[in-house]
Order: sequence, then structure tokens, then C-alpha cells
Amino acid sequence: MPHPAIALPRLMAHRGLSAHAPENTLAAVRAAFEAGCTWVELDVQLLGDATPVIWHDATVRRCSDGRARLADLDWPRARRLDAGSWFGDRYRGEPMATLREMLELLDELGMGLNLELKVTRGRNAAALVDSVVPTLLDALPPERLILSSFHDGALARARELAPPSRLALGVLFEGISRDWRSRCEVVDAYSVHADWKRLSRRGARAVCEAGYRLLCYTANDPTAFAHQWAWGVESVISDDPACFAGHLPDA
Repeated sequence: MPHPAIALPRLMAHRGLSAHAPENTLAAVRAAFEAGCTWVELDVQLLGDATPVIWHDATVRRCSDGRARLADLDWPRARRLDAGSWFGDRYRGEPMATLREMLELLDELGMGLNLELKVTRGRNAAALVDSVVPTLLDALPPERLILSSFHDGALARARELAPPSRLALGVLFEGISRDWRSRCEVVDAYSVHADWKRLSRRGARAVCEAGYRLLCYTANDPTAFAHQWAWGVESVISDDPACFAGHLPDA
């Protein structure tokens, strides 16, 4: 079955424009848009009351003024957190974003989304997918959406909910493992997302020859990354995409 006709950008903003704004916030996505980015990579998890929120860690300690686990928070408590002042006074009072709020902003801006399903220890992958996927499908067209994860069970459940023509799935890897192809085939994946520091020419060639789109995370050194464009990498996820200006391959 065909996948969506996604026009992958050369660069995606990692957790929004996270080099210049607090990661995974509405402010970071607005900053990415203002910087000329057309796609962002974000993370989604569930709070304890099953509200899907845009957040990376299992706790709120690193990126807010709170100290709780996401699993112990409900939305009324979570929305009172300051998720911006840790980054700078300019962002004091920036709230945690729900998935729905973020999707509304992305739709308003016409941006594409690479959304990672974050399944942390002890959390229910199926519950996350069942909450997230219907909302995604209602909010964004398939040409502006990739759903990715390291978690095979989450990807399998997502594929049960949506066919390849409606939802592109990306399989996340650190290094390209020996079982990479079987992991992709079982969910009819669209793309492979690899840690650029652990990607080899051989692994990249195998992925591309098998027909998968190849994305790399999280590259912030365009000079060190430069040779990997020739390996078939189509898109780079970066904290600061502007640093790649003058370092992109010819179209």
C-alpha cells in the first residue's frame, strides 16, 4: 500500500527551535516557524489522567519548576507549571502544551510534524497510541505527519489504527541494528530515523536501497555531518537548523 506523498524538508527543528526556546513548547514551535522551518519534531506522552501532552522526560524536573512524574500529574496540576523560565526569563510562565493545543498551532501555521511516541518505563504504550492517533488523524493531513517511536509495540498498535496511506510511521534507532529491516517491515514503515553519530555508510545504503526514507537526529555540527548527505540522508533533525545554512547539498 502506498505511503503519503510527504515532501521531506532538509531540516526539521528538534523539539521546536530548542536551541533558542524551551523545548516542546508552543513558543518553541512559533520560534521554529519564524526561523523559516516548515517541520518540527516533538514528543508526546500521557499524564496520569490520560491527557496527551507534548513532553520528553518521564518527570517535569528538568524543564519546569515542578518535581513530579508525569504519571502522577493530572492536567489541572500540569497546566500550572512554568515550563519556560528554566530556559530564560523571556519565557517565564510558558505552559506545558497539550497535544490538541499543539496540533491547533501547527495547523494554523501549516507546518509538518514528526511526532515521537515516548513510552517511558512502566507506562502503557497502547493507551498512549489509542489516545494520540485519532487526534492526529483528525488534525493534520497525511502529507504533513510522521509518527515515530523506538517502541515496536507502540508502532504496531498505531498501524492497527491507520493504514500506511493515512499514517506514515518512522522507526527510531540508535545504531542501525541487525533486525532493522524486520522491525520496519512488520509495521510497513515509511522511514528510518537514526542517530547520526552512529550511522554508517553501509547501514545508510541498506536503508535507502530497501526504499525507506532516511532521517537523522540530532545533528548540530553541519561540517561533521556533511559527508552523510551523500549516504542518502534526506532530512536532519537539529536543535538549530539555521546552523546548516550554506552547508546543505544541492537539491
